[in-house]
Amino acid sequence: MSGGEVHVSVIGVTLAAIFLASLGGMLWWMLHPPAPIGPAVARAYRGVSALKRILVPVKGTGYSDRAVELACRLGQEQQAELILTYVIEVPLSLPLNTPLDQEERRAREALERAVELVKLHNLKPIPVVRRDRDVGRGIVSVVADYDVDLVVIGLNPRRVATGDSIGRGIETVLRRAGVEVIIDMVPEG
Repeated sequence: MSGGEVHVSVIGVTLAAIFLASLGGMLWWMLHPPAPIGPAVARAYRGVSALKRILVPVKGTGYSDRAVELACRLGQEQQAELILTYVIEVPLSLPLNTPLDQEERRAREALERAVELVKLHNLKPIPVVRRDRDVGRGIVSVVADYDVDLVVIGLNPRRVATGDSIGRGIETVLRRAGVEVIIDMVPEG
């Protein structure tokens, strides 16, 4: 190399280009921050992340199991407790504490099935059997007793397909629970 000659190496040029591209990318990133989220989005995110107790009425059916699964997924991140509720509807002609062996067996079986689903997600199941004259009122009383944040109800798709209403019990929960209610209905087929 003589006095004014500059020797350029391929490696040097490549490293300089990589450096400049990295520096340019970082400057672009710094000058283009992500858009701030709106207040409604922030409230929705906070609302879902605050779920500590989720109630699921269980019946031992496929649509009921699906509601338990949905509730588990909703409560997974914050390790929510799942209040699994079976309401035994006692006719007005009988005292509330009348033994109803067949219905109590159904309640036990439905709750065992739901508890297993919740345990698969490593969440805490709290099985509750409630006796009441009305299923909806029984669910609402469990919501109040356990300070529930959300109710997830599985809806029988056949009921809707035939043109029936969603049911008196679900309507009672929607009107009186005082918490967010999610109704899960998966069309058959």
